[in-house]
Amino acid sequence: MAACILVIEDNEANLALVQYLLASAGHRVLLARDGVDGVQAARMALPDLVVCDLQMPRLDGYGVLQALRADPGTRDIPVVAVTAFSMADDRERVSLAGFDGYLTKPIEPELFIGQIESFLRAVPPAVP
Repeated sequence: MAACILVIEDNEANLALVQYLLASAGHRVLLARDGVDGVQAARMALPDLVVCDLQMPRLDGYGVLQALRADPGTRDIPVVAVTAFSMADDRERVSLAGFDGYLTKPIEPELFIGQIESFLRAVPPAVP
């Protein structure tokens, strides 16, 4: 299932890897390098999924989530946090904030597409 996926990530190497993996799997990939640009991109493109780093300049992942959830046009877009934080309380904090999922860095390329697509399958298809 090809989807439009917005990746918000400030680390160029991580961004390039995620873009490559998603595009290779047939997905349309949109990129933003900080939270402010990511929120704007989400509002304009209305992607099927947002994959968002938590620590970024200008607006962190929690701020991105808050902005997307506050906007009626983007509030139902699933948002998955991707972070280097991997302690048990980090996962709980992400969940309590309202993210739809949580993946840790470094990502495992062999598993990444399956993990991302599991979040897409959880989303009901849009009605034309």
